Amino acid sequence: TLNPPQPYLPSGNAGSGSPYQEGGALYALGLIHACDGGEQASFLMESLKSKNEIVQHGASLGLGLTTMATGDKDIFDMLFEIVVTDNAVSGEAASIAAGLTMLGTGYEDGVENLLGYAHDTKHEKIIRGIAMAIALIQFGREEAADPVIDELGNDKDAILRYGAMYTIALAYVGTANNKAVRKLLHVAVSDVSDDVRRAATTALGFVLCNEPTKVPTIVSLLAEGFNPHVRYGAAMAVGIACAGSGMKEALDLLEALLDDPEEFVRQAAFIATAMVLIQHNKKKEPRVESFRKKIDEALWAKGDTMAKFGAIISAGILDAGGRNVTISLLSQHGHKKMTAIVGMALFPQFWYWHPLIHFLCLSFTPTAVIGLNKDLKMPKNWTVKSNAPPSMFSYPEPRQEKKEEKKVLKTATLSVAKKKKADKPKKDGDMDVEGKAKKEEAKKEGEKMEVEEGKEEAGKTEEKEKPEPNFEILENPSRVTWAQQEYIENIVDQRYKPAKETITGIVMLIDNTPQEKEDFVVAKAPKIGVPGVSEDEPDPPEPFEFLR
Repeated sequence: TLNPPQPYLPSGNAGSGSPYQEGGALYALGLIHACDGGEQASFLMESLKSKNEIVQHGASLGLGLTTMATGDKDIFDMLFEIVVTDNAVSGEAASIAAGLTMLGTGYEDGVENLLGYAHDTKHEKIIRGIAMAIALIQFGREEAADPVIDELGNDKDAILRYGAMYTIALAYVGTANNKAVRKLLHVAVSDVSDDVRRAATTALGFVLCNEPTKVPTIVSLLAEGFNPHVRYGAAMAVGIACAGSGMKEALDLLEALLDDPEEFVRQAAFIATAMVLIQHNKKKEPRVESFRKKIDEALWAKGDTMAKFGAIISAGILDAGGRNVTISLLSQHGHKKMTAIVGMALFPQFWYWHPLIHFLCLSFTPTAVIGLNKDLKMPKNWTVKSNAPPSMFSYPEPRQEKKEEKKVLKTATLSVAKKKKADKPKKDGDMDVEGKAKKEEAKKEGEKMEVEEGKEEAGKTEEKEKPEPNFEILENPSRVTWAQQEYIENIVDQRYKPAKETITGIVMLIDNTPQEKEDFVVAKAPKIGVPGVSEDEPDPPEPFEFLR
């Protein structure tokens, strides 16, 4: 299906919509159907024929996402034709898409063609896209990628050396390879380009994502260095490797960087802290509350634009997927998650091109326990037990929006009118009535306060009388965070029992009484944020004047 971006996709009618709208919808289509070609790939290939660079940009990224790791040489050639048209906007997107299509294949002819054109073009955007494309082609190849890494690393062009750092990151991702770590640490302190040093430091997070406890220690000295780009990379490395862990050492390092004198370092610290604290509430990690306050302060502060941008992204990460997802480059069994790694590698490229920020959604992983029967339907009467207090893994409190109170203007009274009112004599009867009214009001206020105090005390005693239970019964389906899974156990003597002992993610159930009628969970269609269609569409922004 082409929904939900259907209303915004190119319809074939000339001038039917804005190119930005159509390009964005094509990009969204690719993100929704990543690694799932089919009719979407055909539609995106057709959209690639557009003469508009913005539509080509979206169609290229969408096509690369839907055909990811297919190794389709025809699609690679189609995308390379757009690269050599030498248009900066569409060329960058097409080169990244070409890398996505040939992900992990080590396609030598493709690398040779891309590298040759990178030396011919004068567009930095295209060179940067090619650098990332080569890194994607070398995904997971480890030592086999070394010749390409050496060639890029010795190039005079800093952008291609930048690509060499991401090639190391993706070739050796999740290996903790000593040679790769040493190479990255050397470049992080020696290269003449700040961009290359930042990339080298960030790449440490990918190589060491299978051993996250080592990362804060390894980058601690870099995080205290004089170069702000290296400090930025150190923050991102910690965020990538320690995502979703709530690790104390990671939070200690990032807490110091949140007060860094450089705006863009604070931006990275905001993003990385949100990655580490995703799906944590204040009961499990008390620093969640102070971090959310820090986000609010940054959002309402004047100036400090880059840090504010980081705060906005971090607020989105903390509440991503309705707080039902986490970030991890590895599965729970330690296997590399290809799409998550690719998304996390392209996400930091928003430094140069903001649309690439949406690649982060590929690294989100749903955290739930969903029981299915033999027909892949969800039975209602299957439950599991969580042997932990409900508050420990409850939903974190959503961010409260701060609303400015409207000031009520008082009616101005002239001093002459005040004087006349004061000089006006009052009758004795009037004074007695006023005095009695005031006494009665004071009496009522006193009684009201006593009643309210009584209610508060009663409420407090009720709270004391009801201690929090030390377990929770979860229905099918339920949100279960990765940290919570060690507390989950199956309840015996139920109609359904898990086919495996491990209760995590999708759980296949065996029906003990198949002859009885089954009762299933009825899934509700998700609400989509299309104006005029969705009921929960947020209010539009208030009118404003844009000044440069």
